[in-house]
Amino acid sequence: MSRHTAVMPYVLMYHSVAEYRSDPLLVTVSPRRFAAQMAWLRRQGLRGVSMRDLLTAEASGQARGMVGLTFDDGYADFASEAVPILLRHGFTATVFAVAGHLGGHNVWDPDGPRKPLMTAQDLREVTAAGMEVASHTVNHTFLEMADDAGLELELKESRMLLEDVLDREVTGFAYPYGLAGAREVDAVRAAGYSYACAIWKSEHSGRHALARTYVGDRDGPLRMRAKRARHRLQWGRSR
Repeated sequence: MSRHTAVMPYVLMYHSVAEYRSDPLLVTVSPRRFAAQMAWLRRQGLRGVSMRDLLTAEASGQARGMVGLTFDDGYADFASEAVPILLRHGFTATVFAVAGHLGGHNVWDPDGPRKPLMTAQDLREVTAAGMEVASHTVNHTFLEMADDAGLELELKESRMLLEDVLDREVTGFAYPYGLAGAREVDAVRAAGYSYACAIWKSEHSGRHALARTYVGDRDGPLRMRAKRARHRLQWGRSR
């Protein structure tokens, strides 16, 4: 996949799967809705997979019918709510953990409800269940506001911390807030990540700035179908 690729795999972006009373940042999907969304994918003949599995299949031309499933921030409910539903359908997923806040809370969201984050043990358990753990920086920092030294620290130290926890290589990355300019994309590539997820289509779209489709609690079958169709139109891919 080239840096300015005209083809983009279909990747869904989630954050939290939990019951909720208030969700001003629209980052939470109820377990019931999430289960329905996964069941819808399966009825369409699609299979949810981690980014590692998706990109490996892309490289060998075997990715037909695969959809990347990603979860930003590493919320504890990924382990308790999302993973059991994923396993029920035979799916895998990638969770992007904020390495400096394992076992803590989402302190970077002052206007949103406090949500606990997975512990180191949680990360090991979801990895053992077949999920991919990847990096979301050390502190969920606005990378575009960091100086070069700060940017390098967020990229390299987060990877080192997660690899120490998991005792395995961490190859994926997701940009906090989806912000990925030319400097950030080049730095992620230079840091040795094999891929990185952004959010929006941009001039930097490619292996180290993969676009994703946001999924929320309002997304029933019609909206899921529309979002998939929009991806096909935007990227010229029919899969």
